Amino acid sequence: MEASKIIHAIYNDDDVLMNAVKKVKAARYHIEEIYTPFPVHGLDKAMGLAPTRIAITAFLYGLVGLTVAITMMNFIMIEDWPQNIGGKPSFSYLENMPAFVPIMFELTVFFAAHLMVITFYLRSRMWPFKKAENPDPRTTDDHFLMEIPVHGNEEELASLLKDTGAVEVNLVDKAH
Repeated sequence: MEASKIIHAIYNDDDVLMNAVKKVKAARYHIEEIYTPFPVHGLDKAMGLAPTRIAITAFLYGLVGLTVAITMMNFIMIEDWPQNIGGKPSFSYLENMPAFVPIMFELTVFFAAHLMVITFYLRSRMWPFKKAENPDPRTTDDHFLMEIPVHGNEEELASLLKDTGAVEVNLVDKAH
């Protein structure tokens, strides 16, 4: 059963927000989302979010880049069009590998960086021309917003949020 209403609790200090998150989680409420104007250190841990796995994808994307670099250089410089550059033989990839190290490094970094950015945007569901999902424009300036689904407990939840230091508590219909 999905809640049709949500509570938006607005805070004006990040330390107050952190303490509020801990109190709300201790009271066993589910925090749907928190909107902040800047990254708040430790907020993901306080909310109980799983650690990111983007580093694993970065490593895998780097391996893809390294594989592309090795395959490309072997084909271009050894098989397809071997050239005698400065008297160096072109008989095998291993004989020329020291000269290929900068290219291998650069393509590893290139693939890891670009594919990580694309993965981040796709995973975050952010793409060009997407309408912003920010429920309150003040969260881009100096306020923090905590979004909590309501299951018939709006009075006690609103009271708890006011006690945690919320400067504003609003009950709104879910936008989805």
